[in-house]
Amino acid sequence: MDPLSDVLGLMKPNSYGFRGLDAGGDWSLTFPSAEGVKCFAVHAGYCTIALDAGGAPTRLVPGDFVLLPGRSGFRLYSAADAPATDAYRFFPSFPAGETGVLNGGGDCMGVGGFFDFTGLHTELLLGVLRPILHIRAEETRAELGWLIARLMRELRDPQPGGTLIAGHLAQTLLIEALRLHLAERRGAHAGWLFALGDRQIGPVLAAMHAEPARRWALSDLARIAGMSRSSFAVRFKTAVGEPAMDYLTRWRMMLAADRLATGRVSIATVAPSVGYESESAFSAAFKRTFGGSPSAFARARGV
Repeated sequence: MDPLSDVLGLMKPNSYGFRGLDAGGDWSLTFPSAEGVKCFAVHAGYCTIALDAGGAPTRLVPGDFVLLPGRSGFRLYSAADAPATDAYRFFPSFPAGETGVLNGGGDCMGVGGFFDFTGLHTELLLGVLRPILHIRAEETRAELGWLIARLMRELRDPQPGGTLIAGHLAQTLLIEALRLHLAERRGAHAGWLFALGDRQIGPVLAAMHAEPARRWALSDLARIAGMSRSSFAVRFKTAVGEPAMDYLTRWRMMLAADRLATGRVSIATVAPSVGYESESAFSAAFKRTFGGSPSAFARARGV
């Protein structure tokens, strides 16, 4: 798989929920701090979103899509001084896939949703994203609009196999949103996600993810990038935010932790699968990454 698919696979998306909003007049919805990724798409009208953590409010217009990967609470409103309604009480008051009416409706319409994850390493993705991703691209309507409409239909009118289809649609929506954000912000931020679009560093990340057990040397990675070792080392650290071999070790340890957490494999099996011929060398690298031994990690999870 490619690096983004690999990381999303480790995050293990396991639940989601999407509901519509039809709001009118002066209104305000508050979203207290909570785990998971939240999102909102505006179909008609206008509203504003503001993070509790601070920063300038963001005006949303038809076709806009926002993704909130952080744990900060936020407000969605038409008027900053309007009486607040708790979103986590309002949205669950009607079924998934349906649209709730606030203040009589008619002025602002959109769809809100969330994604929850059960994986051990959600911060690998969420940690490189800004608190709010505002996607303004014109293709938002085509790329995300159809997905949202179909997902809402599957939730509103369940059919045989609908649970599986809705789950795939929700994951596809998240991936498409990240792709659009990556396309808009390519080269503007450091981090492995943004480096995927780099024509020299992207193939290196793909190679490391494709063969984590390979005995990679810096010269091998530089060759894939078509650069000298020294130029590559500087370029990778600038683009990704850490040295290439550090990134490789961290990725290997995350794979190892995920495999150990299942309880179906031993340390002796996991070590070579992530590039370590010696169990002691593997254990030392694991401890540097997670602060404890692989065996202690497995015991802590009842494995």
